[in-house]
Amino acid sequence: MQKVYIYKKFERFWHWCQAALIFFLALTGFEIHDSFHLFGFEKAVAFHRSASYLLLGLIAFSIFWHFTTGEWKQYIPTFSKLQAQIRYYTIGMFKGEPHPTIKSVRKKLNPLQAVVYLGFKLVMAPMVILSGLLYMYYKSFDVNDMVVALNIPLEWIAVIHTLGAFLLISFVVVHVYMTTTGHTITTNIKAMITGWEELEDAEDITEEGKIKKSQS
Repeated sequence: MQKVYIYKKFERFWHWCQAALIFFLALTGFEIHDSFHLFGFEKAVAFHRSASYLLLGLIAFSIFWHFTTGEWKQYIPTFSKLQAQIRYYTIGMFKGEPHPTIKSVRKKLNPLQAVVYLGFKLVMAPMVILSGLLYMYYKSFDVNDMVVALNIPLEWIAVIHTLGAFLLISFVVVHVYMTTTGHTITTNIKAMITGWEELEDAEDITEEGKIKKSQS
């Protein structure tokens, strides 16, 4: 086992900011739906709108970062060992079986994670963002006959946005659970805080050469 610097500063910043914004959007979104009362309806709407703009800005920066650093390649899906990975999470890890894939700097995501995260970026996130923008600016679009041309009732947009939000929340819940499946319950969370993680095979060394032997 060796400890490798695997998550860069911006990667960790983007990850935690995105998580915080998603939770805050869920909180204010539920209040807008009158599930509970915390900020008050008007403030909840204002906070929800502001948080959505911040998330859009963060997504724009993260897309730029992924493409300029080549990190987008991490999300290229592969079906190699996908079935073995699913079996590991459902049965194997409870029997103490070894992990079917080896994590490295160049391969941070296992086959199942790559497929799920790609689905998040290409389906869930766009679904919530586009429906949210349509909902916020429905009157502007309607005045210009844009929504009429698309023939999308406001009620449908609201349903699509809410469905996307529940899918997003489900993704976050599963993601939080999966962080507990490392060498210890807190291993993966610590890695996303410090950037360092214990890997079984440390063939990949970052450009900074930041690699050190585990203290364990």
